[in-house]
Amino acid sequence: MNELETAENICTHLGDIYEKFNGAVVPPIHENSLFIYKDFESFIEAMKDEQGNYVYSRGTNPTVEIAENKIAALEGGEKCKLFSSGMAAISSALLTFLSSGDHVVCVSNIYGPTKKFLGYLSKFDVQSTIVQSTDLSDIEAAIQPNTKIVYLESPTTMTFNLVDLPVVAKLAKSKGIITIIDNTWSTPIFQKPLQFGIDVVVHSASKYLGGHSDIIGGALITNKNIMKKIFYNEYHLLGGVMPPFEAWLLLRGLRTLPIRMKAHQESAKQIAQFLEKHPAVKKVNYPGLESHPDYELGKQMLTGYSGLLSFELKNNKFSDVKNVIDSLKLFNIGVSWGGYESLVLSPNHGHNEELLASEGLDSGLIRISVGLESTEELIEDLDKALRGKLTE
Repeated sequence: MNELETAENICTHLGDIYEKFNGAVVPPIHENSLFIYKDFESFIEAMKDEQGNYVYSRGTNPTVEIAENKIAALEGGEKCKLFSSGMAAISSALLTFLSSGDHVVCVSNIYGPTKKFLGYLSKFDVQSTIVQSTDLSDIEAAIQPNTKIVYLESPTTMTFNLVDLPVVAKLAKSKGIITIIDNTWSTPIFQKPLQFGIDVVVHSASKYLGGHSDIIGGALITNKNIMKKIFYNEYHLLGGVMPPFEAWLLLRGLRTLPIRMKAHQESAKQIAQFLEKHPAVKKVNYPGLESHPDYELGKQMLTGYSGLLSFELKNNKFSDVKNVIDSLKLFNIGVSWGGYESLVLSPNHGHNEELLASEGLDSGLIRISVGLESTEELIEDLDKALRGKLTE
């Protein structure tokens, strides 16, 4: 095995050309906007291939490029580009393949802003169909003659169901349809969708890849041909690029990614098992549990499980959800996830239960992101909140 084939070595060493940076063990931040050339002819040659040369940091930048190379290697992809946010990456990926009159199929529950962006695209006569299922027959039935993209999350948002990626990828390819997947939950440590035939992988780098809740960023990983199209159009022209300082912070986060993911997994599994047995809990949605309906499918695609899961209360009124969340002390209330801190929220906001039902979400659903605190203390915190408010 090559010394840089393991995730640990990719995160620690790949792209860190020490002699290039005077032996600095941490690459410097290239905070410059442009790069100068010794003569005009050299500049003209560089302009012919802005993707492969340093011309202007809106295109390529050495600090950003190191992080991109690490993430591409982790995913087993040829190229990665980093964006200023996950939504910048997602919108760029979608716009690359869509034109007026096209159609998108979304599989089951996806990230809310992604769904909202697809709705926004209707003003350009781009339509979408959300399939409230992960079954291949339902996905195939939703495909239309003008379908250009099948958009996936696996596990799905909030419910954490799995999609059979090789089967869906094969179906899409047979019809000339591009597949895009948001792989933020699994990270490339636990799932590599490109190996199953998926065309483009998306990440919110704000989550596990960064890991410290101090950056906003996104990533796209794909092959050279697709990336060239993205680079010179949606990446270059829309301008949602990751700045060098954020890329440097992302590099810092990547150093510990394999270790952090193992810790998140170990703690989340213990918490999921605890919740599964709790008298106040009706159901736990976590593909790492043997009771999960997609557990066997997960063994084929996942090599591990992250720290994001949800559970459903037996008493599922909004007041019950609110009381449990407000009673938690170690789980902070907030959006996002994937950082060192534990977080909690619910899609039930007290006025949208009909909408939740239409999306297959239980009114008593609570999502938690398991951080890096003591597992025992997190379980104790959950137990007190659940017993104090629901089993009195």
